[in-house]
Amino acid sequence: MDLVAGIVPMRMKMCLSPGGVNYLLKNKRPINQTRPIINIVMPVRTNPHKSAGIPVKKESSFFDDVYDVVRQIPKGRVTSYGAIAAYLGTKMSARMVGWAMNAAFGVKPRVPAHRVVNRNGMLSGKAHFNPPSKMQELLEKEKVVVKNDTVVDFNTLFWDPATELAI
Repeated sequence: MDLVAGIVPMRMKMCLSPGGVNYLLKNKRPINQTRPIINIVMPVRTNPHKSAGIPVKKESSFFDDVYDVVRQIPKGRVTSYGAIAAYLGTKMSARMVGWAMNAAFGVKPRVPAHRVVNRNGMLSGKAHFNPPSKMQELLEKEKVVVKNDTVVDFNTLFWDPATELAI
């Protein structure tokens, strides 16, 4: 493992996942708050087999795990950020699931991020769609009724990965 020095705003902190993938997590302070910049050193994984041509299994990142779960959500159903986090064994990481959904645009194979809403059924991620009404349009195309940016009959349409993907 190599060490790489970098400069990161102090409002972000580093967290190392079990798979070795680095994530930047924002504090709960307002982003417009000016803070000093600190210098940090972070580990970066290198592949010693890459130059030798030996096939190596790609390590799965938290975002990849989130995408795999979201791809399992059937059309016409919705789930919450917290339900995905709980299924992945990181119950307190619902916000990171949201960041994964925000980063899902352009990921192949496609990730149906519009099927993930907050715990109350509200379209809290709609601001990250272009235009913001796109999330509601995609849900309505799948026969999910949305009123006032909230999924109608959320409890009936809720897809819980813990029960649906149980082994």
